[in-house]
This record gives sequence, C-alpha cells and structure tokens, in this order.
Amino acid sequence: QVQLVESGGGSVQAGESLTLSCTVSGNIGNYYCLGWFRQPPGKEREGAATFEFDDAVATFEFDGATTYADSVKGRFTISKDNTKNILDLQMNSLKPEDTAFYYCAADPHPCTYYREYDPHGRFSYWGQGAQVTVSS
Repeated sequence: QVQLVESGGGSVQAGESLTLSCTVSGNIGNYYCLGWFRQPPGKEREGAATFEFDDAVATFEFDGATTYADSVKGRFTISKDNTKNILDLQMNSLKPEDTAFYYCAADPHPCTYYREYDPHGRFSYWGQGAQVTVSS
C-alpha cells in the first residue's frame, strides 16, 4: 500500500520561502510520476483525488524530469531524495496567491504518459495535504 504524508506547511509573509515535504512509503514501481497540487481557498472540490494531471503545480518523473505550472515557474523547485524517499517542494518568493492547501500525489505511470495521452487523468495515491498561507 502506497502512503504519502506531507509536512512543512505554515504561514509566511510575501517574499519569504517555505519547503513542503512528502514522505513516500510503499511500492509505486520504477516508472512513477510524483506531483504537487494545490487547492486555493474558496474553491470547492470533492476531494484531492479529483485533481487532474494538468492541474499539477509541479511534477517529478522517475528519470528526474520536472515540470512546473507557469504560475510557479522560476519560484518553485520540486526534487526527490531517493535515499529517504522524500519529495520536496521548495517555494521561494511566495505570493499571497500561493495560499492554498497543498497535496502531494503519486502514480505508477510515467508523467510523460499522462502528458501525452491522458492530461485529464488522475493520480492513484494522495497525501492528506498541508496548508500554506502567505500574507501580504
């Protein structure tokens, strides 16, 4: 059973930095895709698992390839510590509009598969989420 546990959320001022971490346990296979998603306040959603691949803020593929949403490109960095199986999201130059509930997700299919064939597909495994609040 794959389990994801986020940590590192909190409240910061605009312009500051914060790192979210996601500890991944269980077997997701060798050709996986990992991602971070976010739910801004005031936007209704029926559970994290309803996010689609294209909603990802950042993705990390098994071969180390990364992608970012335009809104965070240049400010956020996704990385994975393979020895500890921890997925990090380093967030710099935070803005009030980055305020959201952040979820990490994992899937046994490559990110490339979703990007090319199923951009509306959904990840199989989700963490419980972590709140990030950025004040102006």
